[in-house]
Amino acid sequence: MKASYQKHNLNFKRPSGTSRGVLTTKETWYLVLENKGQKGIGECGILRGLSIDDRPDYEEKLQWLCEHIEEDPHVLFTELKEFPSIIFGLEMALKSLESEHPHILFPSPFAEGKKGIPINGLIWMGEKSFMKSQIEEKIKQGFTCIKLKIGAIDFEAEMQLLQYIRKEFSASDIELRVDANGAFQPEEALGKLQRLSELNLHSIEQPIRQGQRQEMAALCDETPLPIALDEELIGVFKTSDKEKLLQEIQPQYIILKPSLIGGFQGMDEWISLANQEKTGWWITSALESNVGLNAIAQYTFLQDNPMPQGLGTGSLFTNNIESPLQVMGENLFYNPKQSWETNKLFF
Repeated sequence: MKASYQKHNLNFKRPSGTSRGVLTTKETWYLVLENKGQKGIGECGILRGLSIDDRPDYEEKLQWLCEHIEEDPHVLFTELKEFPSIIFGLEMALKSLESEHPHILFPSPFAEGKKGIPINGLIWMGEKSFMKSQIEEKIKQGFTCIKLKIGAIDFEAEMQLLQYIRKEFSASDIELRVDANGAFQPEEALGKLQRLSELNLHSIEQPIRQGQRQEMAALCDETPLPIALDEELIGVFKTSDKEKLLQEIQPQYIILKPSLIGGFQGMDEWISLANQEKTGWWITSALESNVGLNAIAQYTFLQDNPMPQGLGTGSLFTNNIESPLQVMGENLFYNPKQSWETNKLFF
């Protein structure tokens, strides 16, 4: 077997804001495996300043993987345990290589184009007018679940935006999720959660910065608004540590991003533990190209979770890989009649 990789910088159509800053590009690496004339592709991507494997030796580890690709898979995954995005890319590439069709990793009615996956509409941070226009566009497109990034502009302005939506659409019409990306200070968080809860929101992701376990546990215990852990899961590798985190914090939900938590095997483990602790969960992409998004979507469909998932980010980039993934209304579909842009995938 041979392995190679190639870096690809995804360019945002317009700068996209989070509480950690404004994104203009997203780095990703395509891992290509070749064996007996067959090829498979995976995607390894990091979010700078967030991914646990945002390290100077990232490409060095990718090169190591290519040089040792014929080692026993268990040896490879053990060596890569601190590089969750590379684990995900390798899992993806191996499944692609083994498949009769390299982009069908998990055969299902979704991959056949017969069923879709409900997704939320994502609203990026920015000027109030920009956020308002995004909201109006998502509602026009037919989304009934909208997720807003908050924490970068004035909280009162964000409250006004949320009040604007609620004035026009009740909670039975539009489900609202917000993502603070850890923007709130622990001492102010509960007060802000109380105000947000008055707007009948579904949940808030990561209200305070990760790593403040005692403070987060207290928030989850007292909150009037369901809390979903996101960044809190990053860098937790051992099963016992994952179980301890859920038992100590007792969040209402967890959010699973395979590039950040170790691919399919990482998601399998978190889902099993969440079900054990009766913690809700949903799956979200981490700004992957359509290669990674395709893999996540096919896996997600098999989990049979009826909640809207966070899988609609493929349209953000000017130079994404053209694929059969299509957003129709508030659902993500795979259109088998649409071909992949194979000239960019080394096939």
